[in-house]
Amino acid sequence: MKFPYRHALSLLTGAIAGAGLAWVGAVSAADPAAPPALPFEELRAFTEILERVRHDYVEPVDDRKLLESAVRGMLAGLDPHSSYLDKEGYREMQVGTTGEFGGLGIEVGQEDGFVKVISPIDDTPAARAGIRAGDLIVRIDDTPTKGLGLADSVKLMRGSVGSSVKLTVVRAGEDKPLEITLTRDVITVRSVKSRALEPGYGYVRITQFQSRTAGYLREQLATLKQAGGGRLKGLVLDLRNNPGGVLSGAVEVADAFLDSGLIVYTEGRESGSRQNFQAGAGDLIDGVPLVVLVNGGSASASEIVAGALQDQRRAVIMGTRTFGKGSVQTIMPLADGTAVKLTTARYYTPSGRSIQAQGIEPDIRVDAVRVTGVEAADTVKEADLAGHLNNPGQRGNETGGAGEADPAQAAPAGAGRSTELPLVQSDYALAEALNLLKGLALLGRK
Repeated sequence: MKFPYRHALSLLTGAIAGAGLAWVGAVSAADPAAPPALPFEELRAFTEILERVRHDYVEPVDDRKLLESAVRGMLAGLDPHSSYLDKEGYREMQVGTTGEFGGLGIEVGQEDGFVKVISPIDDTPAARAGIRAGDLIVRIDDTPTKGLGLADSVKLMRGSVGSSVKLTVVRAGEDKPLEITLTRDVITVRSVKSRALEPGYGYVRITQFQSRTAGYLREQLATLKQAGGGRLKGLVLDLRNNPGGVLSGAVEVADAFLDSGLIVYTEGRESGSRQNFQAGAGDLIDGVPLVVLVNGGSASASEIVAGALQDQRRAVIMGTRTFGKGSVQTIMPLADGTAVKLTTARYYTPSGRSIQAQGIEPDIRVDAVRVTGVEAADTVKEADLAGHLNNPGQRGNETGGAGEADPAQAAPAGAGRSTELPLVQSDYALAEALNLLKGLALLGRK
């Protein structure tokens, strides 16, 4: 942001006041319904406070920093989602919406003050250099990560494509830290993941809505359909803890499951500002049953998708009430490379619902619970009773006992057992969604 300096401030005040008076006079004569006049008394108070801070604060403060802070405070006072983005913040926002940045390709977390590798992303500099899950990154170039903070560590690892960075890594089983030099490349973060739950029943998770999310969704659905012999019996769309993203991404995802009709509409402050977003022909899963999982972390664009599919009666919404962010933010770039993120409209579901501070109420409520296994108690069965009748169709019971399995056919203890938790224990809500899909498929419902 470029601001006037020093003694020009008093001239600025006079210029603002003079221009404002001329503008007000012209408007009041031509358009009585125009916005109210600028609050000149408050503007004078602002410039007086600014001058006092500049002259009387205990340390010198840069004028640009003061005015930038004033802009931040002005926008932050509007609502929780309007804000000023400096150059770095604007770049980070663009990374979030496009899903592409110059970096190494590492999913990271924090442990004991250090950066811990959760997973290297396939076919990225990190994966090619041998970075492993569980590695602790203790130094980035010459900067120790201890106490640095995860966000600052990520900033150090990102950079221009083709530049190099040296990571010092502590790995379990190694006697001393490893020094690994990597060359940054274009990293694409895929916001859509999928897998088959059972033959014919697919699962798609969307972690956030980016400009490329709908394209990734089409790819994953094609893969699931191919694995299911060309057609699915049902699909779970998981939007839990999805904080939202770009409006166009949400519209395109909802459109993927609809043949026609309204997806969402937005209305701003001005009359006639309504925008309708309609679905085009073509349901990518051919109308088979669809369950959408949501929770309190599903916000904004996630709620647009859930609300559209619920109002159009295309999907069953399952889970808990969503976050309730029903406003649209517009990014307004400024000439100096910064930007303003300003709330400019509210959005409404096809039936006209505003979910602002209300959220989407699921059709079927499923709370987040943890299911634990309980050992079955030994019980007495008919076959344990002395003198019980034999089953005429079962061989090997001539002695009246329960019968013994052929040792050659008996499986050893634990053979064939999966080490993974059953779905109902690992993800209860997802297990319930799968059960509902099966029921809908049996009934032939869509």
